Parts: sequence; C-alpha cells; structure tokens
Amino acid sequence: MARFVLSLHSAPSDHDATQRLIKFADACLSSGHQIDAIFLYQHGVFHASKQLNLASDELPINSLWQQLYDQGVSLMLCVTAAEKRGLDINNTGVFSVAGLAEFAMLASDADKWVQFK
Repeated sequence: MARFVLSLHSAPSDHDATQRLIKFADACLSSGHQIDAIFLYQHGVFHASKQLNLASDELPINSLWQQLYDQGVSLMLCVTAAEKRGLDINNTGVFSVAGLAEFAMLASDADKWVQFK
C-alpha cells in the first residue's frame, strides 16, 4: 500500500478544500494506505486556531481533525506560517508544530504528496 503526505493551504472558511482533503484521507485510510502526515501551511494554519468558532450548520472541522488524529494520522502545523498569522504555537490542540524542513523530509519519503488549496 502507498504512503501519503497531504498538505492543506486554505483557511477553514474554504469548506471545499477541507472537505476534499478529509474525503481523500478517509478513502486512503479505508483502502489500507498510510498517511504519514497532514501539514497545515499558509492560511491552512488557521484550522489549528483556538479562536475558530463555527456555526452549528457549518462543516464540523474540529471534530474531523480529531477523528483523523484518533486514527493515528500525524497533524502538523507550520510554525513560521502560524507565527506570522498570530497563532499561539504553544496551544495547538491535536496539531504538532513543525518546520518546512521536517515537512520536506516527510514528503520526500512518501510515495505521494497531495496538496489541497
């Protein structure tokens, strides 16, 4: 089976990109593939914000991330992008803080890297 690394570059308000990533990740895992990491970059880092407050009729982003985390998927947050956008990198919930170098190493070791923008 294949090993994947995924990256999300768009903000939580872009439900389309988030839904595509979640559906892709679910399909990979249910098919027996491995997801080494999901890396939040650019505006994607806002998914890890503790200030994220979504209406009840919107995509339940926080619970979707929690489900992936519970399945053993490593959720990573770009430290530089997060700091530039004023996020508290000491309070990131299910996301671990990582740099682009760590992401690049994971992506180079994986069979496929898939971006969601």
